[in-house]
Amino acid sequence: MVHIIAEQDEVLRQIASLNVWKRGEERAPHKPLLILLALGRLNKRMALFEDLERPLRELLEEFGPPRKSVHPEYPFFWLKTDGLWETDETAGLTKRKSGANPLKSELIRHAIKGGFPAPIYEAFRRNPLLVRQVAHALLAAHFPPSIHEDILSAVGLDLESETRRSRIADFRHEVLETYGHACAFCGYSVRIGNADLGLDAAHIMWHQAKGPDIPANGLACCSLHHRALDRGAISLSDDLTILVSTSIHGGAKLDEHFLSLTGRPLRTPSQSLHLPKPQFRSWHRQQVFRPPPRDR
Repeated sequence: MVHIIAEQDEVLRQIASLNVWKRGEERAPHKPLLILLALGRLNKRMALFEDLERPLRELLEEFGPPRKSVHPEYPFFWLKTDGLWETDETAGLTKRKSGANPLKSELIRHAIKGGFPAPIYEAFRRNPLLVRQVAHALLAAHFPPSIHEDILSAVGLDLESETRRSRIADFRHEVLETYGHACAFCGYSVRIGNADLGLDAAHIMWHQAKGPDIPANGLACCSLHHRALDRGAISLSDDLTILVSTSIHGGAKLDEHFLSLTGRPLRTPSQSLHLPKPQFRSWHRQQVFRPPPRDR
């Protein structure tokens, strides 16, 4: 038992100290998404990059920041520097300058495999609690709670939803109060007794990106538009009008709930000092929103 606890603590320490690429406020969830994907595939330890490339690329496209191109080869190759991954390079890759990224085509051509090191893999296999702890730690550190279940579903992990990050106790109350207990996008306002029903306080710049728990970084959102905000389907322009991504499509209610919002002014808070700050809006457009926006 002591050995298992020590083993568990060491893996959690490595996850907590994960070296995630940083440049300013840009998001880089590549390594967390690869680990989550591998946790959903514990039936075997090592997998070909060719087999992981497509699902990892789709995760990066879906849950990473909007980019013209994504690079699943980067976390596959560089996660090993954190001691949480290893690659089988028996075929040998072309020698590259220190710090140079690998070529995707080369990883495929040489049939390079990657996976958790054997001791960590065995720890996950022996201890389902450790799998849950690692998954929750990664989700809490890198993604807002509104999309945790979407990510877990995408990687094939079925975990009880226990993660709730700590936040300033009155953030939700202040945000809902300043927006008059109505969705800033659609005006939805329903209560059951004295409690709001399906109304959230959403962060514009995510807590995971060091976004503060202040009303100027918050929006009162119905549950639908909260998730849409966190998935990049909607955002805010410099003049506080609503942006709707051209990426969304569908049938019934699409026009009512989304297309009709295009170019509409945001419902502003009761106090001007609580208006969404430009730096938070800019971060959301650059790091979350799926461009281009629809024309008005």
